Amino acid sequence: MKAMKELPDMPTGEAIDLDTQVRRVLAPNPSPFTYTGTQTYIVGHGEVAIIDPGPKDERHIEAILSALDGETIRYLVCTHTHRDHSPGVVPLKEATGADVVGCAFLAIEDAGPRADAAFDSSYAPDRVLEDGETLSGDGWTLETVATPGHTSNHLCYALHEANAIFTGDHIMGWSTTVIAPPDGDMKAYMASLQKLMDREETLYYPAHGEPIEKARRYTRGLMGHRRQREGQILRGIDEGRTAIPDMVAKMYKGLDPRLFGAAGRSVLAHLIDLRDRGLVAEDGEEWRKVA
Repeated sequence: MKAMKELPDMPTGEAIDLDTQVRRVLAPNPSPFTYTGTQTYIVGHGEVAIIDPGPKDERHIEAILSALDGETIRYLVCTHTHRDHSPGVVPLKEATGADVVGCAFLAIEDAGPRADAAFDSSYAPDRVLEDGETLSGDGWTLETVATPGHTSNHLCYALHEANAIFTGDHIMGWSTTVIAPPDGDMKAYMASLQKLMDREETLYYPAHGEPIEKARRYTRGLMGHRRQREGQILRGIDEGRTAIPDMVAKMYKGLDPRLFGAAGRSVLAHLIDLRDRGLVAEDGEEWRKVA
């Protein structure tokens, strides 16, 4: 998680070619949590899949339909059901009749630190994809890669022809991912990072931020960063920082104040993982190490 800085100039509302089988349409929803906005990916030509249709924003939906004039949307594919990713499914399905496939429905009550990440209760998949299932069209094949952690229903999608993975919010191109209990799970997230490390893809297309080259090196860095955070938490407890707000203040210097709540949720996710491993214990609002 990084301090918010000036956003790069990225055009919204137009399809940008990233590869012979990949186009990107950026939604007009920038924020401290979404960076420049949610990136909707178009896979294929003629008969296409759309990955993460994005928010239910009329301008964004019109931009997608305009970019695909004369083409057929066969699949509307979602990585997870946060509100900046899946609500665009409804108007696009109404306009095209495309099948909604991908992650399972998940909408839990969560009074979390970011309103845009509330769960989308309108999402209704025609088919839930399991780990390893594939979708295909003319010149493209998508393989489902289950990656719980950011949310329990999170899926990534490997594009075989490009040796690439669409990583949703599991791995982002500008910041670390928020892991927010009760649904966010640090142990599952770390296992999902290792799962991508064990694959051969060399390029990631995240939902937020630029494409990530040298993908496995980047993933290794994310895993190291999480272990570093874990060490900071344990040392902080030794030094008397036993409450989450005190941990956040020390660990996230220079962080945009709007991100403090989200940082606290990720610290909580680390603490829950440490507790489940028998390293710390909860004592009301404070935490202590287990001897």
